[in-house]
Amino acid sequence: MSPAAATKVGHTPPDGGWGWAVVFGSFISIGFSYAFPKSLTIYFKEIQEYFSVSYSEIAWLSSVMLASMYAGGPVSSVLVNRFGSRPVVMVGGLMVSAGMVLASFGQTIMHLYLCVGVIGGFGLALNLQPALTIIGTYFKVKRPMANGLAMAGSPVILFTLAPLNQFLFDSFGWRGSFLILGSIVLNCCVAGALMRPLNKNTQPKAEPPERNKASAVEAAASDTSEQSADLLTGENQDESKKQGCLHTFIDLSLFKHRGFLIYLIVLMDLVGAHRFSSAVGLVTIIECGPVLLGPPLSGALVDIYGDYKSMYYACGVFMLVPGIYFFIMHFFNYKKLDEEQRQSVAVGLRTCEEAVKLKTGQDGNTAHETDG
Repeated sequence: MSPAAATKVGHTPPDGGWGWAVVFGSFISIGFSYAFPKSLTIYFKEIQEYFSVSYSEIAWLSSVMLASMYAGGPVSSVLVNRFGSRPVVMVGGLMVSAGMVLASFGQTIMHLYLCVGVIGGFGLALNLQPALTIIGTYFKVKRPMANGLAMAGSPVILFTLAPLNQFLFDSFGWRGSFLILGSIVLNCCVAGALMRPLNKNTQPKAEPPERNKASAVEAAASDTSEQSADLLTGENQDESKKQGCLHTFIDLSLFKHRGFLIYLIVLMDLVGAHRFSSAVGLVTIIECGPVLLGPPLSGALVDIYGDYKSMYYACGVFMLVPGIYFFIMHFFNYKKLDEEQRQSVAVGLRTCEEAVKLKTGQDGNTAHETDG
């Protein structure tokens, strides 16, 4: 596997404590974000007959909701960077609830597009991205376990919502069910309340005494490196001022990251925790296009051919092509990573040699001045 990106979060993650409460909140938030749009499909047949619409038209309901959720990723990134995860998730839960309650009074399919699709989808965007991001601030060593537990919310909540929606539909119809679901998704606000901001003033652990000598030796080489870095810093400051305020909120340099372009699936270990918030927002908006067009095109195939065979054939092709692409690009990705690793080792050795020579020269000059 490819090496993990350096994690520069500016603090020491506690790897436990209140972080497990945050994982539970992320479990709920992520679970509703992924499972809720899928669970609503049980009402589509009844809604289709009620409004007398085609398969393609009813499919737009889920596609608009998912597309709004993914398209809202960059906006969610900006809000998380500005206000933190807790208020963003709570506002998102209120938006989804309001959208479902308003949809229960809908009189046209366009009304459902707006309430369930746009308002509800954007509310889910405000739930998904902050829940993915905040785990990286609380965990480092135990991050894989924390991410796994949080992502388990999707199948668990989907497993729960499927029979619940069937019961609500049989008992109250689609309008009453939407009204009740609007109250159920308010649990996202409870999940957001658990996402307490982390005190980032935590100091890293002190090094043991036996490592002091090694640290002193490394300091000699680092002094030389810092002198060279200071010269580059002045140039970088002038360049960074020209980037504009957009880079303050969203790290667009991720599009230059080879792993980001190849996978299009942002992993915490690929881009690092300090860039994860921006990365999730950029990836979700890329996913927006296929999510928006996929269900209506599938519904159109069913309307045209009158069966589901053509839809399944198209799905198979669209799943096979990315798999072949990933299989080929993994080879080039790992080959490039090996080249970069060899180059970084060579540069490190050259820097150490130059630092030792410079330090030796400085010690020689000091000795001559002392003798004089």
